[in-house]
Amino acid sequence: MVPSRPLVCAVVFALAVLQALASDTFIAAVYEHAVILPPAPLEQVSPDDALALMNRNMDVLEGAIKEAAQKGAHIIVTPEDGIYGWLFTRESIYPYLEDIPDPAVDWTPCTDPTRFGTAPVQERLSCMARNNSIYVVANIGDKKPCNSSDPRCPSDGRYQYNTDVVFDSEGKLVARYHKYHLFMSEAKYFNYPKEPEVITFETPFGKFGIFTCFDVLFREPAVVLVSELQVDTVLFPTAWMNVLPFLTAVEFHSAWAMGMGVNFLAANTHNTIMSMTGSGIYAPDGARAYYYNMKTEDGHLLIAELDSHPHLSPASPPAVSWSSYALNVGRCLPNDSDFSGLIFHDQFTFTELTEPEGSLTVCQKDLHCHLSYKMTRKREDEFYVLGAFDGLHVVEGQYYLQICTLLKCKSTDLSTCGQPVETAQTKFDMFSLSGTFGTTYVFPEVLYSGVQLAPGEFKVLKDGRLISKAAPTKPVVTVTLFGRWYEKD
Repeated sequence: MVPSRPLVCAVVFALAVLQALASDTFIAAVYEHAVILPPAPLEQVSPDDALALMNRNMDVLEGAIKEAAQKGAHIIVTPEDGIYGWLFTRESIYPYLEDIPDPAVDWTPCTDPTRFGTAPVQERLSCMARNNSIYVVANIGDKKPCNSSDPRCPSDGRYQYNTDVVFDSEGKLVARYHKYHLFMSEAKYFNYPKEPEVITFETPFGKFGIFTCFDVLFREPAVVLVSELQVDTVLFPTAWMNVLPFLTAVEFHSAWAMGMGVNFLAANTHNTIMSMTGSGIYAPDGARAYYYNMKTEDGHLLIAELDSHPHLSPASPPAVSWSSYALNVGRCLPNDSDFSGLIFHDQFTFTELTEPEGSLTVCQKDLHCHLSYKMTRKREDEFYVLGAFDGLHVVEGQYYLQICTLLKCKSTDLSTCGQPVETAQTKFDMFSLSGTFGTTYVFPEVLYSGVQLAPGEFKVLKDGRLISKAAPTKPVVTVTLFGRWYEKD
């Protein structure tokens, strides 16, 4: 049957309206929340007491959500564990959990709160989104009953999941994600989903994906969302404990956004005792806004504008052949001055920068790392090394890494090279770092003294060199190419 002319015109008009409503940019917000923790998380409390604690946290989040909406934000991401905290037992976390339905049910908890039983947390989050006309991303706990017909069913007859939820600007539940890669003690009170979930949803300002914290270091769901499903923006609730020199939240999350070519909205919990801080709004060309504070216990709201479709932006970095330059530098020869050192339990091969300028190569297995550099002035009280690691990381999880790094040692004793360092005095006039990477997933990091990023002050060339654009403006702690060999897992 041939459609009538009025119907065709109506469809064309509707498409035109949708296109007009679609935005080239959007305003993003993330909130780093100093979570109000249960006084005794290992002890089971009543559902009323659990809800009272969660409401105290949601009071704070609601204030941030209102402020973000008033400043024009279209979406806000809040942290992992941001509503009830962490370090529970399986039994003690249960009163904090709700049954979260599949978003396919087309549910707005704010207007229909009892459709799936009692769900006060989902109702309140939905109303925050609806009343402020903003997408709200939060991390809560999901519970699902099971029975003996399911061989994986836990003995208490339920699954418990670390879960992200997304409510659109009308308060509708549009996404639910169960964290797949649980971090260490989490597995004592949460279950692993049967399969990794790959969750996306469409908005007028781009295609979004979502996962949680430790998931970022694994192919599923992280790489699948970006490389196969082509999301524009990744939402990332996290409870990230900073580990220098490579895995502080702001440097790794900024580098991941650059390496993957996507927007990355990272909302961290804030707890200095646990070394948790570092949130940011990151684009492929660098950080648009970030926050790192180990001095106070305050929360913090970040707001910034992003391209809705960053891969279409003229500012989007070009595709990189990560090993192209390094493969042409020449063979790696044994060096008597090379030495070994540990960084986060991984055995690196180091060589010292003994001169104020020069070119160096250090190798481990198949990874050859090359550095050209010039210091503004070589200080006698600060030592720098070039390091390489090519192997399997086996602490808190197993994953393959290839890392080339220029880093400051903790002291003039070379045995301290690789230990955490936050401050430096040495400035570099230039640096150029490259490596013979076997992976296509390499994340470029530059960290200045005081755990400060360097947006706009370095770039990655098509041949895989990480270079300074001009003389760095601050003393350098690390310059790193962090390769995650997902393909080898």
